[in-house]
Amino acid sequence: MYQIVRHQQFSDSTFLWDVHAPDVARAAKPGHFVMVRLKEGAERIPLTVADFDVEWGTITMVVQAVGKTTWDMMRNYQEGDRFEDFVGPLGLPAPIGQYGRVVLVGGGLGIAPVFPQLRSLKEAGNHVTGIIGFRSKQLVFWEEQFRRHSDELIVCTDDGSYGKPGFVTVALQELLEKGPKPDRVIAIGPLGMMKACAELTRPHGVKTLVSLNTIMVDGTGMCGSCRVTVNGKIRCRNKPSPRSRPL
Repeated sequence: MYQIVRHQQFSDSTFLWDVHAPDVARAAKPGHFVMVRLKEGAERIPLTVADFDVEWGTITMVVQAVGKTTWDMMRNYQEGDRFEDFVGPLGLPAPIGQYGRVVLVGGGLGIAPVFPQLRSLKEAGNHVTGIIGFRSKQLVFWEEQFRRHSDELIVCTDDGSYGKPGFVTVALQELLEKGPKPDRVIAIGPLGMMKACAELTRPHGVKTLVSLNTIMVDGTGMCGSCRVTVNGKIRCRNKPSPRSRPL
């Protein structure tokens, strides 16, 4: 059994769990994910590692409740509660190196997996700019956490209630136009947002990485439910290995 050592509510449907799992925390890297099963017979839920603390032995996840398990069950678990299974870390870590100027764009819940990459890229010696976007001021979370590890941070809200009005793509386009040109852009969020970011950087010749999140069952690629079509070819989001790397 695994224990929730911290529960933080961001909104009616969005919350954070810190789970005590020392073995997973020791092995976790930016880009990893875990599979959660609350009890016998429940479905498995893949969740991105939003943060990890080796000293405390904890894994942080930010969850948006949208389905039966996350809305009807996970949302009601509180600090001190325990659940059945916690498997990970799965996938291969995100590439972290010295690239120069890196812009990381996070939209909505995509902000959570962006954070450990941003922090690690800053620690690796890069100049890091963070762009994070929310629908409104009431949904903003982790702003100060991002600011501590960013050379520059731009907070956007769709409705203009806080920070820079408009989508994250507006801020990214302004950065690309005014320069200096980034050496790499990483974007995580809704599919439409990631596609828009990739199209913005294409004319500038900036290498851009996005995170494709498909439906999965086992989290290792063995069941094949996470197949996607890339450049006309069917590929699995993960190779059939617990250390497989998402596309």
